[in-house]
Amino acid sequence: MKVARIVVLTVALGSGLAAAVVGSRMIGSPREAAPAPVVAAAPPPMDTVDVLVVNRDVAMGQKVQTGDLSWQPWPKGAMTDFYITRSKQPNAEAEIIGQVARQAILMGEPVREARLMKSDRGFMSVILTPGMRAVAVEVKAASTAGGFILPNDHVDIILTRAAPKGTNGGDPYISETILTNIRVLAIDQMVTEKGEPSVVAKDTATLELSPRQAEQIAQAQQLGTISLVLRSIRDADAKPADAEEPPQDSNANAIRVVRYGVTTKVTTSR
Repeated sequence: MKVARIVVLTVALGSGLAAAVVGSRMIGSPREAAPAPVVAAAPPPMDTVDVLVVNRDVAMGQKVQTGDLSWQPWPKGAMTDFYITRSKQPNAEAEIIGQVARQAILMGEPVREARLMKSDRGFMSVILTPGMRAVAVEVKAASTAGGFILPNDHVDIILTRAAPKGTNGGDPYISETILTNIRVLAIDQMVTEKGEPSVVAKDTATLELSPRQAEQIAQAQQLGTISLVLRSIRDADAKPADAEEPPQDSNANAIRVVRYGVTTKVTTSR
């Protein structure tokens, strides 16, 4: 055998042995363990307070009945001093049953005592603002924004009457706004007590007025037709209906109307 072949075989054999040693080491060495998945820490439990809420819609003037109330956890960060809590008033549920809602309360809404009142009388005297009067006005659907005026809306009141004789222009009727931003208590609706019909007001709007405004409306109804003009909810607070108007001259904005020889003065509010 030639020397060259012996050298080639020796190199090949050495390379094979070296490859076998490296492979055995790779097979025998332990694999690195995969990193453990990162688990996000659970958020801390929300701090809550038991708050008294209503289980159904309670309309304005309705009584709170048994089963209408329940305690529900409420986020402590969203609490206000007006909410009723179990820690401060544990017997509130029994105390509130039978009270009348002065304003509508929606299902799931926390109960506020300012929206409720104890009363053994009709609901109208409950929802009236102190110092104000409830006055019924005869209206028609055509003169109430097509029937879209609802309780607790605010309206302007327009008087349409026969024009005084000799008025320039020759129009047989004139219209003028006599009151603005008046709260509607009820309109053309049936008032029920204990599920039975008790009062049916047809073509009648009940308005919340000051004593002076009530006198103006009573006189205006004798002079012509009353129309209600619906105001936007966004400007209902522009001039509160219960705000006292500043004193003014009794002859200011006064209109003298002569009918059948009788002179009547109508004072308008602008």
